[in-house]
Amino acid sequence: MGGARTIRNIITAKILWKRLAYLAVFNVVLFGLSVALAQDDSTLDQKSTPILNEESPSHSFLVGTLLYLPNRVLDVIDIFRLRVRIGPGIAAGARASKVAQVYAGGYASVYAGLPGPRLRRIPKSPVGLESHNGASVSVVDATADGGIGPDYSPTEIGAGLHLGILGFEFGIDPVEILDFATGILTLDIRDDDL
Repeated sequence: MGGARTIRNIITAKILWKRLAYLAVFNVVLFGLSVALAQDDSTLDQKSTPILNEESPSHSFLVGTLLYLPNRVLDVIDIFRLRVRIGPGIAAGARASKVAQVYAGGYASVYAGLPGPRLRRIPKSPVGLESHNGASVSVVDATADGGIGPDYSPTEIGAGLHLGILGFEFGIDPVEILDFATGILTLDIRDDDL
């Protein structure tokens, strides 16, 4: 009986690792594709390397049509932030916008989950490093993140808690809901489409 359970656990672990590998490959391909499609050929010369153009892209009709569905999927993903963090820290915060926010504490962690609004053309990775330390109340912000902070949208509503080595965070952005709805009509109010 114990041998069968051990074999079943090994098989389950192998399936999980295989799915995680597929997810990692998918993220690498999606990120590479988004960078490649976001480039503007006019910013390249014969000797330079490709430069990502953060300005509004001027795609052909065919490229715009091919990117329609991926852009709508990314718009839906942008609506939500739902992440788990692992790493040392103690912190708590809530926000209803940039003006109505409160945060205190600090953590340095690895996160996994939905990263929240992109606020740019390049998709955010569902896994990564994050650090957020200090305090903030409304527009008075005395936090430091070392360039790997949570990157909140000014219109995001949410909260987070980090105790010891485990933290979680959730949020929703009403403007991203509107961006998705208008995106169906090909209007990009957040200017974040690929």
